[in-house]
Amino acid sequence: MRLTPTRPMRTHVIVQEVRLMPARAAVEETTAPATPAPATPAPATPAPATPAPATTAAAAVDAADERPLVAHTKKYALEKLAPAALQTDRERVSRDTIEDLRGLGLLNHLAPLEFGGAGLDRYADRRLHELLAYADLNVWLIWAQHAPTVARIAGTLNSEDGGSHPLVEPVLRGELLIGAALSDVRRYPTGNLTARRSRDGWTVNGTVSWFSGWGLNEAAVLAAVDPESEQVILALVPIDEHYRATPLALQALSGSRTERVRILDVVVPDAYALAVKPLAEWQHSDNSTAGNAGSQFFGLGRRILDEIAGEPHGTGVAEAWLPYLHGLRARAYELADAVLDGGDPDASLSERLSLKVRAGEALTTLSRALVVARAGRGLPADNTAQLHARSVLFLQVQGQTRAERTAQLDAIANSVPRLA
Repeated sequence: MRLTPTRPMRTHVIVQEVRLMPARAAVEETTAPATPAPATPAPATPAPATPAPATTAAAAVDAADERPLVAHTKKYALEKLAPAALQTDRERVSRDTIEDLRGLGLLNHLAPLEFGGAGLDRYADRRLHELLAYADLNVWLIWAQHAPTVARIAGTLNSEDGGSHPLVEPVLRGELLIGAALSDVRRYPTGNLTARRSRDGWTVNGTVSWFSGWGLNEAAVLAAVDPESEQVILALVPIDEHYRATPLALQALSGSRTERVRILDVVVPDAYALAVKPLAEWQHSDNSTAGNAGSQFFGLGRRILDEIAGEPHGTGVAEAWLPYLHGLRARAYELADAVLDGGDPDASLSERLSLKVRAGEALTTLSRALVVARAGRGLPADNTAQLHARSVLFLQVQGQTRAERTAQLDAIANSVPRLA
């Protein structure tokens, strides 16, 4: 399936339907019902019609705005997070923001209902990711390290170790914010966390390249490799004196509290292990998951498009690129669902990777367009054009596997224009 940006004159019907508008209004109108024409009064009020079910994954994500948690999150994201995004990037995500997320129910929305979970499906969860990425990618990153891990932990409840883990219940109730140290397994046999088997557990050592939310996280999920057995140990452990953090001074997502963390002799009792699986199995699953174009691309992409549309000279760009972004989103969600529903992940990996690379390229182009549309106004550090440009750079490498890096560089090498 080939998607290409459309020329403005060919998209006027679609653009009219979507009604491009500035940032807040555009998100609010995504699923807003049309205002019906006045009707002649009827003698009896008919029962309200049942909305037609969403027919595509993307439509189901849009329809999730009707869910109370999604609606409350949208309001918070637009009214609180988005206006403060530049300040947050300078001053870092605050503890108050985490408390706001906790109050909304976003720290355990994927937990079982008996622990206060929201009972959301994958479509509503994607919409939450889109909304937070739209409003503030710094906040999204810290939350996105935590939220999926809650679902993973919930899956251990029926296991012997999961049921005895002292941190599982506080996490599922949204009482603890978790940091994630998983991606360094990709660097095996060098640069990964190492687990050595002891009598009743493991001892973990090494350096976590990227750890977001440092100073706010109270526990961490670590993925370490036992080199003797080539197994990956996934463990939930408290953050204590065995951790040493070094600031990274990132130029992109500098408000995300992302630091390099040295782990020194962290003891992982058997009861703290969430899973132990062969390295090859872990790598296969990781490559498949990382091959998806995540909702953060489409949340941030829509934010940039909406800001371009708000510029007097940017309307043509926004009209041309909005259908393309929608097309990428629809296909990415369709392919991700096929895997989640039992399809062969290897069969679609090449196309999923291609979509992710193209989504990144689209955001790069759009962030450049926003700077161009604003001219000199788009160059100061306190302009959102610069914030978005840096955020797009972050997404180029966040969750990057070797296969993805190769695909990205191949796409760049193959896109050199010919001199006329």
